[in-house]
Formats: sequence, C-alpha cells, structure tokens
Amino acid sequence: MKIKLKHNIINDKYTQYVYEAFDIQNKETSNVTIDANLEHLPKKWNIGVVYGGSGTGKTTILKNFFKKEMNTYSFDFNKSLISNFDWLEPKDATFLLSAMGLSSVPTWLRPFHTLSNGEQYRASLAYMVGKAKENEVILIDEYTSVVDRDVAKAMSNALQKYIRRTNKKIVLASCHFDIMDWLQPDWIYSPQKGRLEIASSRRQKPRIKLQIFRCRYETWKIFKHHHYLSQNLNKAAKCFVILLNDKPIAFMAILPFPHGHIKNGYRISRVVVLPDFQGLGIGFKIINYFAELYKADNKTMYIKTSNPALFGAMKKNIDKWKLTNQIKKEQLNTEWMIKQQTSDKGGMLKLRNAITKSYKYIGPSGIDNTNIITFNADIWKDVAQNQIQMF
Repeated sequence: MKIKLKHNIINDKYTQYVYEAFDIQNKETSNVTIDANLEHLPKKWNIGVVYGGSGTGKTTILKNFFKKEMNTYSFDFNKSLISNFDWLEPKDATFLLSAMGLSSVPTWLRPFHTLSNGEQYRASLAYMVGKAKENEVILIDEYTSVVDRDVAKAMSNALQKYIRRTNKKIVLASCHFDIMDWLQPDWIYSPQKGRLEIASSRRQKPRIKLQIFRCRYETWKIFKHHHYLSQNLNKAAKCFVILLNDKPIAFMAILPFPHGHIKNGYRISRVVVLPDFQGLGIGFKIINYFAELYKADNKTMYIKTSNPALFGAMKKNIDKWKLTNQIKKEQLNTEWMIKQQTSDKGGMLKLRNAITKSYKYIGPSGIDNTNIITFNADIWKDVAQNQIQMF
C-alpha cells in the first residue's frame, strides 16, 4: 500500500528566497509517497508497533491504513483523576488505572495536572484505552517519547498485560526500541526499511536487578505520600529501601508481633512502590522475597492489606499465602483522605464497605529467583550516610 500526500504551497518571498538561494525549482505542490506494507498482518493480534525516527511517516501510516484519527484524552483539572473516568463504575475505574500500573490510591484523588510526568502518561493511556469502543483499533502516537526510559519499560509491561487480558487491539507509533522486550508486540513495522516483522514467539523479558539495603527511618519521607492508608510509620520498624539503577523505587518496613502474641511472628507494616515503577510486579516480588528470607530464619511473615491489587496477587499464590482473616469496614476515614478533600464532591473517594484481609506466609524458604527480579546485594548491610544523601 502506498500513501500519497499532496499539499498546495503558497509561494511568497520566503519560499522564493529558498528557491533562489539553493537553486531549487519553483513548486506549487508538495508530493510525498510513503510505503505502508501492512496488508499481511497476522489474523490474530493484540499489539502492533510502527517503529522509526521522526519524519518517517509513522503517524501518517497509522491514520491512513486504519482509516481513523489517533486516540486522544481530555481531563477536567477541577476533578480528581478518578472522577474523570465517570463513564465507568468506580470499581471498574480503579481496576483500569491499576491495570495501567497506576495503583497509587492518593494519586487517584489528585487532579491530573498535579501528577508527575510518568503518572500523567499512565493516566492518559488508561483514558484512551478505556474510552475505546468495542472492536476499535486504538492508535497511540509518540508512545513513551516524554517519559524516563525505566518508567517506559514498566508502563509497557503493564499495558501489554491489560491489552491481552481484555483482548483489545492497539497500535503504537514509537521511536524507541528499548520498550519492545517489555511490550511484547505481535508485529513491528519499520517505514524506513519497509519491512513488517511478525513475532513467532514472545520475547524474553530482561531481568531487573534491584539492590535492597537497610535504611534509616527518615527514608520513609520519600514514600509516605504514596501509601494508600496512612503516612504514619512505627519507629520500631526495620526499614529497607529498594534501588533500581541507583534510584530509590520502593520501601519495605517490617515489625515483630508483640511479645507472646505470635512466636517468631513478623508482619509487613508498609510496602510502597513509587508510581513511576508500578506495573512490573515489583511490590509482590519484594513481599515474597522477605517472607522466604524470614522463613529460612524460622520466622513467620504476616501481612494485612486493603489493597484490591494485592488481593488478586494473593489469590494467584494460594500455595504461598493463606488467608487468615477478613474484615469489612463501612468506611475508611484516613488522614490522607481528609487532606485530599476538595469543594468538588466528585474529587473525594470514600471507600465504603472496604475489606481488610490478613495473610500468613506458608510457602517455601529461600530466595525466589524469577526472570523479572534478582537481588545482588546483602540486604542486611547498612547504607552509609553518604549513600543515603540521594534521598
């Protein structure tokens, strides 16, 4: 398929200057032909990528081949983020945002323009994907061009899981190849080469190397605003910070049960993954890692949570985590919710009939060595003061 574009040119003194200065023939029209060899796409596919540098015709190919405009988004800055998804039921809106890797509850209650660059991009993706009609091919331009590359990888992993789980179709125009292993596209088209590559199998995701260090209580300041219930942390907690490429991305706090309550029992008091790095399953991997590590030392790990995303992860891992208690609460009036109240009633999310579940780790001891995450640091090593200054 050849896409021919013709544009009329209004000649004036500026175009005349260029013609004369560079000895170019005077033109009244601009003609461009772009090859779009997409006729042989696989019959079944979910994710496609048109890959190439600026000016190679990615956007033109998508709009002309799929015969539609690029998907767009629009947010009301006077509403909380989640209130902008008012075509969905609240439960479905939280699921959609979480599926895009944006599972930070405090973030849901803030206006779009107050979010970080990475959070805004995830929110816009959720909006465009969620608004798409049934059987519509979703077209996204300049995919991940404005976000940090580590954030782009985490985002791509979350997006591809949701698209395949819901059996949607999406085509992304991108000039970045580093996302391909995380996005797992079914096909890639390069306008520069005029070549369509169809994946015969899924790519193997790269391994992420995290460093885990003991840290001081003060490190909690970086993460406390992203915890979904309370910014308070017991000062007796043993604290750990998780780094990716020397950047702090997650926090874990562990407390022993009171003496005589549960012998050798410990509980995960806080676990927070910064919003830009959600979508890789890092939080649950860290939880499992510490639970296995403590069990190897004849200690039992427990965790209590109201996070629906963690409920789902636990349900998929019943061989490792046993549900020990479940409590319904009519409403959770937490400190951060009070702070997030606005004059707009739609901006206040009230968790009615919330459920709190408690779990006990019953899985094996040792270290979970998966293809997503590895730990190459001694987690009992204290971080020196000069190292912690980055926080």
